[in-house]
Amino acid sequence: MNPWMDVRIWSKLPERLLDRVIALLPPPAFFRARSVCKRWYGLLFCSNFLELYMQISPCRHWFLFLKNKPLKSYIYRANTTTSGGGGGRTNCEGYLFDPYDISWYRLSFNLVPPGFYPASSSGLTVSPTSIDVTVAGDDMISPYAVKNLTTESFHIDAGGFYSIWGATSSLPRLCSLESGRMIYVDGKFYCMNYSPFSVLAYDMAANKWFKIQAPMRRFLRSPGLVESRGKLVLVAAVEKTKLNVPKSLRLWGLQDCGTTWVEIERMPLQLYMQFAQLEGGNGFDSVGHGEFIVIMIRGTDKGLLFDICRKRWQWIPACPYLGCDNNGEGVELRGLAYEPRLATPVISLLS
Repeated sequence: MNPWMDVRIWSKLPERLLDRVIALLPPPAFFRARSVCKRWYGLLFCSNFLELYMQISPCRHWFLFLKNKPLKSYIYRANTTTSGGGGGRTNCEGYLFDPYDISWYRLSFNLVPPGFYPASSSGLTVSPTSIDVTVAGDDMISPYAVKNLTTESFHIDAGGFYSIWGATSSLPRLCSLESGRMIYVDGKFYCMNYSPFSVLAYDMAANKWFKIQAPMRRFLRSPGLVESRGKLVLVAAVEKTKLNVPKSLRLWGLQDCGTTWVEIERMPLQLYMQFAQLEGGNGFDSVGHGEFIVIMIRGTDKGLLFDICRKRWQWIPACPYLGCDNNGEGVELRGLAYEPRLATPVISLLS
């Protein structure tokens, strides 16, 4: 018998030590362990265990993928299409990807209101004790009129303080929010600006928007912003067709000064050739979480995983829960950063 699994050792461990071991399990392992006995089954509803869990459970940088629909900078977006049944609850299904074990899980959203679907975690930051929401957009009076871009913000914390929705600073001239995704890093929200490429930044403490020039902006394709280990990273393909520079996919990190970019990684040439062949000029989307960055090819369910710490690229295996759409073609996935947790204290702020 393996001494590490000796029943004479484990059967005599105090419950408080067993609870610490269970609290360190990954969520899939925890839910499997609940079938062992009644006590373990009830841990999910035990406030003392959940408090311990929130104190010692490590962060796990997973990803949530959804079947692609038009994405805007808010948490839920109304579904304008209706089905024959009408009035029924939206059947929203997500797909969790664990980059540590390279495994997939299926997740259903049972509480999404009818006519809505999860779109993005953009413009939202949640800590154990507070929620901050920032929404930016234009007045949509006419597609031909000058856009009046403004920002509204909301804050609530565990101390009982909250600020009602209120207009904040206006956005700089000649900017757009076409990317539809905001990234939060160290007190600031960032968003890609198109035509020409640049980065919009909103400092929450100073209530101020400003622009950051993008690196090699005249030669970028499908640029996207991701958060990785507390840093802002720009991911884009570089195509300098008129110069003696090979096409590539590169990553730049924004330095502490807030205006300078430094190249931190370049996809190996052979891998990029495979990627470019599959991508076919259709573009790609990027999402980061912790030490991982996922790059998904638009119009497909194919993507690459990059581990920043290990400097390792690998193809993501196909999700086994995906079928085909009505035309028999593959399903396109859009990813969001997701941390699987049994509980979070911020839920009490919403009651």
